[in-house]
Amino acid sequence: MDSTQWDERYSTSELIWTGRANQFVEAHLADLTPGTAIDLAAGEGRNAVWLAQRGWTVTAVDFSQVGLDKARALADEHEVTIDVVRADATTWAPAAPVDLVVLSYLQLRPEQRMTVLEHSTTWLNPGGTLFVIAHDRSNVTDGYGGPPSADVCYTVDETVAAIGTLDVTTAEVAERRVDTPEGTKTALDTLVIARRPL
Repeated sequence: MDSTQWDERYSTSELIWTGRANQFVEAHLADLTPGTAIDLAAGEGRNAVWLAQRGWTVTAVDFSQVGLDKARALADEHEVTIDVVRADATTWAPAAPVDLVVLSYLQLRPEQRMTVLEHSTTWLNPGGTLFVIAHDRSNVTDGYGGPPSADVCYTVDETVAAIGTLDVTTAEVAERRVDTPEGTKTALDTLVIARRPL
């Protein structure tokens, strides 16, 4: 979808997604020492706000101004500050390196996906962390929810290959429980965490 379509989707008064951070963000990033962070394709800002609550200086980047306005409102509601930048994730770059880059469900076609993954490795300070969580390709046939097109889904191997300059600490297909009216379903996500060598 383009930015206009996302603006329309985010135009409801309620949050499209939950206001709570992604469960894997919470589980894997809670113990990191706060520093500077980028939440790329931040949407309504749930991960950015969660990081800011823990002392991070966060820049939330998205191409939907409506989404970013909701992110700022969510930050205000939680009495934290985040910087917001309206930009295309495939072409934007930070002015200076950071300590953490979060890519959360940034579902792009292969060439764009590889570009973003490769670029994001260059944005990290020594010792900085790249955190990637996304709908895995196996989810299309074996999981719940997410895009119906395998073309915009990730695999662990492709993600690891794209960030080859980093030291990978976690690389797996993670199971995510989703509560639905029909009961609990299982979604399958690519989870890759890596650090830039010191």
